[in-house]
Amino acid sequence: QVQLVESGGGSVQAGASLRLSCSASGRTFSNYVMGWFRQAPGKEREFVAAISRGTSWYADSVKGRFAISRDSAKNAVYLQMSGLKPEDTAVYYCAGRGPSYSDDEKTYRDWGQGTQVTVSS
Repeated sequence: QVQLVESGGGSVQAGASLRLSCSASGRTFSNYVMGWFRQAPGKEREFVAAISRGTSWYADSVKGRFAISRDSAKNAVYLQMSGLKPEDTAVYYCAGRGPSYSDDEKTYRDWGQGTQVTVSS
């Protein structure tokens, strides 16, 4: 059974940094594209970032502030978030799909339970 477990969320002040982690089990994800999505209250879930074996992609809203990385040996994916803004407040989800990139959440098959990030001004 595939399981993705996020951690690292919390409540911070604007301008602070957080590092989210996603630990995967039940399958080796090294050949998969892994993504981070987020959902703010009252809004649809949106793409944040994704990473393949050698390439990463970012939503325009986080480009230059967030960095996605992975450790294939640990079957883990990370999201380093810097310069956090109140509008980054959301539940952040880790997700996995096949080997090709997509920013469409409907194409991601495996999902974690989410971790809350709250940024206050």
